[in-house]
Amino acid sequence: MAKTAEQFDAVVVGSGPGGAAAAWALAEAGARVLVLEAGPRYDPFADYRLERPDWEARRFPEKVPTRGRQSFAPLQELDPAWRDLRSWNLHRGPMVAGPRRAAWAYHHVVGVGGSTLHFAAEAHRLHPDAMRMRDRFGVAADWPLTYAELEPFYETAERIVGVAGPAISGPGADARPRRRPLPLPAHPLSHASRHLARGFAALGMGWQANTQAALSRDYDGRPACNYCAGCGRGCPRTDKGSADVTFVAKAEDSGRCVLRPGTRVLRLEAGLGDRVAQLLVAGPDGRVARLAARSVVLACGAVETPRLLLLSAGNRAPHGLGNESGQVGRNFMETLFWTSSALHPDNLGSHRGLPSDIISWHHNAPDAVPGTVGGCRFSAGVAEADLVGPMAYAQRVVGGWGRAHHRRMAETFGRVLTVGAIGESLPNDGTYVDLDPRAHDDLGAPKARIHARLDGGDLVRLRFMARTARDVLAAAGCDDPFEEYGAYDAFSATHVFGTCRMGDDPRDSVVDASGRSHRWENLYIADASVFPSSGGGESPSLTIEALAIRTGTILAERLRKGEI
Repeated sequence: MAKTAEQFDAVVVGSGPGGAAAAWALAEAGARVLVLEAGPRYDPFADYRLERPDWEARRFPEKVPTRGRQSFAPLQELDPAWRDLRSWNLHRGPMVAGPRRAAWAYHHVVGVGGSTLHFAAEAHRLHPDAMRMRDRFGVAADWPLTYAELEPFYETAERIVGVAGPAISGPGADARPRRRPLPLPAHPLSHASRHLARGFAALGMGWQANTQAALSRDYDGRPACNYCAGCGRGCPRTDKGSADVTFVAKAEDSGRCVLRPGTRVLRLEAGLGDRVAQLLVAGPDGRVARLAARSVVLACGAVETPRLLLLSAGNRAPHGLGNESGQVGRNFMETLFWTSSALHPDNLGSHRGLPSDIISWHHNAPDAVPGTVGGCRFSAGVAEADLVGPMAYAQRVVGGWGRAHHRRMAETFGRVLTVGAIGESLPNDGTYVDLDPRAHDDLGAPKARIHARLDGGDLVRLRFMARTARDVLAAAGCDDPFEEYGAYDAFSATHVFGTCRMGDDPRDSVVDASGRSHRWENLYIADASVFPSSGGGESPSLTIEALAIRTGTILAERLRKGEI
C-alpha cells in the first residue's frame, strides 16, 4: 500500500463484469486506472480442477466464503393458494419445510472476475421494450438511454468476450436487432437439447441456440469450448469469457491499469466541490490507508454497492453518499426463477454439453405472459441444476439402496432433462437493501441486509413459468418431474439489480444515463445496481459490460478535457 491513488485518473472498486469492463474502457482511452478488488485472483489452470476424481464434490472453489456475507430480513409468509410453486424432490420431500420463504443464498463470487467466474456464460442483450417499462406498462422505471444508444457498446463487449450465437435471430429473439453479426458462430445443440427443441416446437414456442460467452472455435488466443458442462465450477481452459481472462487481462496488458487484489474499500470520503476526495481502504496485510481519488467508479454489485454508499455517510452526505434522492438500496430486484427436472425414456447423455445451449424467447416481451406485466425465458437447465454427475443422481434422482440402487443408477444416468425459467423481477416497497444494525463483518461494519418480497404479479408470472416448464418436458417425451424448485419459497439469487437506479430525474434516481451520481461530480456506478428494470429473464452480464464500457468511455473523455 505504499503508493497512493494520486497517480491514477480513476479508481475502480470491484473487478466483476462492470468494474473490469469500465477499467478496460478507461485504459483503452488512455486513462491511468487502479482497480481495487476485495477478493483474490483465481488461476484457471490451478484452481479449477475438473480433471480430479472428486470434481463433483468440489463445486466452485470459493477462496472467500460468501454464505453469511450478507444478512436477510425475515422473508414473507407462504400462502397455501400457491402451494403448486413449492420446492420439492421425489425422494427427499419438501425443500422448504417452514411457513416462511427461506433465505437460501445470494450467489456471488468475491474475486477478480466476480460472478462471471462461475456463471453459465449466457450473453444476452436486453429486449428493447424492457427498457420502457414505466412508459409502456406503468411499472418499474424507464431507462434514460435507448437500445440504439447502447448497441455499439454491446458490440464491443461481444467482441472482447467472444460471444457465439446464431447468425440470424430466431423466433422471439428478433426484437434485439443487431447491426453486425456476432464474432463467432453458434454452438451446436447437445443431443439432449435437441429433444427439448421438439418440446418447444410442439407447444408452438420459438427457440434458438443461445448466445453465449463461450468460444465455439479458437479465438483471441483462447481455445474452443470442450463441452464439459463444468462452467459453474470455473472454466479450466479459459474458453469461457469471464471478466478476468478478457477485460482484466486486456486492461493490464495496456500498461495503464494496476490491479490490487485483497484490498477492501471501507468507505468513500466526500470533499469540497461535490467531489469524492478519498477512499479508506484495508490492504491484504490489514493495514488501513487513505487513497486520494481523481474519479471513482463503483462496481461492487447491486448488494454491496449500496452498502458502501450507505457506509459512506458523513457531514456532507448525512444519509449516505449519493443518496440525496433516498433511493440508494431501494428498487431491489432479485432472480425470479423456476426449475423442473424429469427423466426421459432414452439415454440422452444429458450430463454433457454447454449449459443453457438452447433458449426460447417466445414469452420474453413485457406483455407476453397472460395476466401480468413482465416476460420470461426458458432454457436447458441440466447443468445449472447441477445434475451432471453420479453424486447428484444418487442423491436426487435415484431412490433406494444396494443392488437395486446400483442397477437404477446404471439405467438412469444421462436421462435427465431440465427446463429452467427466469422471469421479470419488479421492484416493490418490500424489496430493498439496507444496513443491518445487528450483524457486522469482521471489521465491525454493518452488513448489507436484503429485504425481498414477491408480489401478486410476480407469482402469476412464476406460476406461468412452472406450468410451461412442465408442459415442455411432457412435450419432449419425459415422465412426470421428480424435482422442482423456484423463487416462491426460497430466495436464491444469482442476478440482482436496481439498488442505485439510473434516471433523468435526480429526485427518483441515483445516477444519470452515463452512470454518474446526480450530485457527486467524480462518482460513477457501473454494475447492475443501476438497472431500472431487470428484463424478462436475460442474463445481465453483457448489459452490465456494455453499460460499463459506455460509462468508462464517457468518464475518460471528461478526464481528457480536464472536467474532473
